[in-house]
Amino acid sequence: MSDRADSPTARDVLWRFGPMVYGPTVLFALGEGAVIPLIPVIAAQLGADVATAALVASALVVGQLCGNIPAGWAVARIGERLTMAIAGLVSLAGIVGMALAPSLGIFAIAVFLIGFCAAAFGLARHSFMTTRVPLSFRARALSLLGGTFRLGMFVGPFIAAGLLAVFGDEHATIWFFGGCLVATVLLVVFGPDPETQFLEPSTAEDGAVAAEDTGEPVTGSIPLRRAQGPPSATAPPGGSDPGTGVLRTMWRHRRVLSTLGLAAASLSAVRSARQVVLPLWGVSLGLDAQTIALVVGISGAIDFALFYASGQVMDRFGRLWAALPAMILMGAGFIALAFTHDLPQAAMWFAMFAAVLGVGNGLSSGILLTLGADVAPRSDPAAFLGSWRTLTDAGGAVAPLLVSAIAAAASLAVATGAMGVIGLVGAFAFVRWVPRYVPRTRP
Repeated sequence: MSDRADSPTARDVLWRFGPMVYGPTVLFALGEGAVIPLIPVIAAQLGADVATAALVASALVVGQLCGNIPAGWAVARIGERLTMAIAGLVSLAGIVGMALAPSLGIFAIAVFLIGFCAAAFGLARHSFMTTRVPLSFRARALSLLGGTFRLGMFVGPFIAAGLLAVFGDEHATIWFFGGCLVATVLLVVFGPDPETQFLEPSTAEDGAVAAEDTGEPVTGSIPLRRAQGPPSATAPPGGSDPGTGVLRTMWRHRRVLSTLGLAAASLSAVRSARQVVLPLWGVSLGLDAQTIALVVGISGAIDFALFYASGQVMDRFGRLWAALPAMILMGAGFIALAFTHDLPQAAMWFAMFAAVLGVGNGLSSGILLTLGADVAPRSDPAAFLGSWRTLTDAGGAVAPLLVSAIAAAASLAVATGAMGVIGLVGAFAFVRWVPRYVPRTRP
C-alpha cells in the first residue's frame, strides 16, 4: 500500500525543521524538569510547612490548567510563534520572581505564572502539529513531542542534582531554567518559522471521515502542498474563525468532549496517580529513600524508552492498539499492586508492578495529543485544543487529591485499587468512543 506521507520527502521536511519544531519544547521541559523537584524545598526555606509546600508545588499544575483556554485563544489569533515568544518572556518574569521572592506568597504566584506559560508552549506546538502534520504520520510526530516533555522530566532532576553539587544552592536550578528560557525565546524569534515553511496537508485530508477503528493502518495516500507564506489577512494565524470563541467552541463540541474527552481525562488521571502512588507505596513499605528513588527511576526509564513506539503502533495499526493496552496494563497493575502490601515479598512486587506501570505509561505516550488532534476541527483547532487540554489536565490534577482522600478515609491500598478501576473503566470508554470519533482516511 502506498504511503506518500511516509516518503523521504515528508521525513526529510520533519527532520529539517526538527530543531524549530521540537527545540523550544525540549528547552522549556529541561528547565522545568530541573526546577520542579526543588519547588517544595525552596517553599520550605521561605517558611512553608509540609502541607503548604505541597500546595505551592501544586500551583504549577493549577497554572497550567488555567492557562490552556487563554493559550488556545492566543494561538488562534496571533499564531503559535508569537504566542510562544510572549509566553517565554512572561516565564522569564516568573523566573525572576521565583529567584528573588521575599515571601512565600510571591513565590507561589511566580510558580503559578510558570505553569500558566507552560500551557502556551504545549498548546502552540500541539496546534501546529494538528494543522501541519499528515494524518498518516501524526501519531509518531506527536509521540515525539510527548517524548520531549518526558525527556525534560527525566533528565531535568539529574541536571538539578549536578547544579546542587557544584553551587550548593537550590536557586541555581532557577537560573538554569532562566537560561533555557532565553535560549527558547531566541530560537523562536530568530529561527526559521515552521508555520510558513513546513509542508502542510492539503484540503484533501479534510475528506477523512469518522470510521470504525478496526486496527487497520491509519494511513492513506494524502497529497501534500507547501504552505504559501503566512496566513492571509482575512484569516488569523492558526486558521481560526474570528467569530468562533473558546466557549462557543466548547459548546459546539460538547459531545466529543464529554465522551472521548472524559476517557482521555481518565488516562491523564491514571498517569498522574502513578507519580503519587509509587513513592507513597515505597514509604508505606518502610523502604529507604534510595531504594524508592531507584524503583521510580527505573519505571521512568522504561516509560521514556517506549515513547516513540507508541506513535509507531498508532500510525500503523490504529489508535486503540496503543490506548487499550496502556490503560489495561496500568489499570490491572494498580489493582494487582493493591493486594501485595502485606505479602512476604512486598518490595519485589512493588518493583515489578512499578515496571508494569512504566510500560503502560510508555505505551500511552502521545495518545492524548494524537486523539486531540484527530478530533480537532480543521477550521479552529487551537480553541478546541485549549478545551481538550483543560479537560485532560483536570484529570491529572484531580487524581492526586482523589488518592489522598481515599487513603485518608480507607487506606493506600484501597486508593491504589480505585485508580486501577478508573484505568479499566477508561479502557472501556476508549473502546466505546475511539471508533466513533477518530477519523480514518478512505482506502
